[in-house]
Amino acid sequence: MPHSSHSWRTTVLTFVPLLVLAAVGAWLNDFITLQGERTIHTVECVDGTWQGEECTGRLVAGERWRFRALRVHREVLFWRVGVQENSGRLTDCEIQDGRNWRCPATGDAARSITLVMDHGEAVPGTGTLPLHAVPKWRWLFLRWSAMVGR
Repeated sequence: MPHSSHSWRTTVLTFVPLLVLAAVGAWLNDFITLQGERTIHTVECVDGTWQGEECTGRLVAGERWRFRALRVHREVLFWRVGVQENSGRLTDCEIQDGRNWRCPATGDAARSITLVMDHGEAVPGTGTLPLHAVPKWRWLFLRWSAMVGR
């Protein structure tokens, strides 16, 4: 019996940390999201300008944009996390799921950073605000770096 108890403990001590690491990795890469919802983490270019996708200055964590696809209504709602303003609404959208949708330039399109979400990635487009997105882990690193550097 002691052997099976030891074996069970060894298995738990091996797989629990691996499971925790996998969950943290999935969270950092936004693999785990609420159904129908996606957060886009953006960066800003301080003390410089954007030259295409390159910042000539210093990158800092920007706003987080949240998008919620409402398939039944053919709408996508969006808002900036932590900003007190009315949410925007994109209408007449083709919605496969929260990570894959496409909307025409109607409604609040000019207030959004994207009209297309493809495999969870916001696609830059015309008629929207500029889009400079980064993975969540990089956004968190930039935010943490700014807080430590104060």
